[in-house]
Amino acid sequence: MTALAMRWTQRNPTLFLIVAALLWWGLYQSLIPASEVLVATLPVARDSHLGSALQFFFYDTPKVLMLLTGVVFVMGMVNSYFTPERTRALLAGRTEGMANVMAATLGIVTPFCSCSAVPLFIGFVQAGVPLGVTFSFLISAPMVNEVALALLFGMFGWKIAALYLGLGLTVAIVAGWIIGRLKMEAYLEDWVRDMPKMSVGYEAAETTLADRVQAGFASVREIVGKVWPYILAGIAIGAGIHGWVPEDFMASFMGKDAWWSVPLAVLIGVPMYTNAAGVIPIVQALLAKGAALGTVLAFMMSVIALSLPEMVILRKVLKIRLIATFVGVVASGILIVGFVFNWVL
Repeated sequence: MTALAMRWTQRNPTLFLIVAALLWWGLYQSLIPASEVLVATLPVARDSHLGSALQFFFYDTPKVLMLLTGVVFVMGMVNSYFTPERTRALLAGRTEGMANVMAATLGIVTPFCSCSAVPLFIGFVQAGVPLGVTFSFLISAPMVNEVALALLFGMFGWKIAALYLGLGLTVAIVAGWIIGRLKMEAYLEDWVRDMPKMSVGYEAAETTLADRVQAGFASVREIVGKVWPYILAGIAIGAGIHGWVPEDFMASFMGKDAWWSVPLAVLIGVPMYTNAAGVIPIVQALLAKGAALGTVLAFMMSVIALSLPEMVILRKVLKIRLIATFVGVVASGILIVGFVFNWVL
């Protein structure tokens, strides 16, 4: 931020938020006509494959970046209430069942991703949080995060966003509860299991609205600064699908009639390394080309919740059998989600 903007946010943060929201909304409403004008200035036919792909890219790139920036800023302010210490304090000492529900719900509003998995996992174990409850949080935090929900809402409307929210929470809660019931604490790495337990407390600090605005800007620099290459890559792939992939091909490959489409979507999604911001433009293009909703949701969930890099990171604290159990339980939940919604919708 410039020095002027920083002084403004410190002196009158409420006015700053109002003006910023109005400017954001005005720019957002101009994206469709701006993308059409931009394509019209190029030497390509609008109804050609290339013209269609370019319009998708020119529209979706600023749209996704604006949605992401706005949501990350707001959630950065909200997340100033949910530090790792406070999250551990909220979950420590709670029993399974309702604690799984609470952990999965906290995962929505906490800014943790797969790169935070190891330190969070260690902190939860030291705080005495049950293993199954910890897994409910670790599944929910990357999969049902505010970025995914906001982008789904902006691109597909509240029904799809609410559907994804309900499905993601269900998978996180049930998978964590099952892992807890299996009593697999013996399959933590020895150095993690033998760590001394720590008492957990949280002391609230006085935080002003100006401080929370600064936290919002810090979140934008941290999160958007990291994920924008994945966003551009995802939108480029989505533009290619939108412009060149025939609808009949995608419908046969990921449609309701192909029973194997859901397992294949999960298998394709697991090795991918991206996040909600990068995968949602691909999801948008797949649905537009005739892919079934359940299949696409299964693909998206597997990319975000079961990425291979996260498994590599978790190997530092979990033995192979526990990782395999985690993957198997979560993948089974995702498969059920895909099959049920392809059958119902």
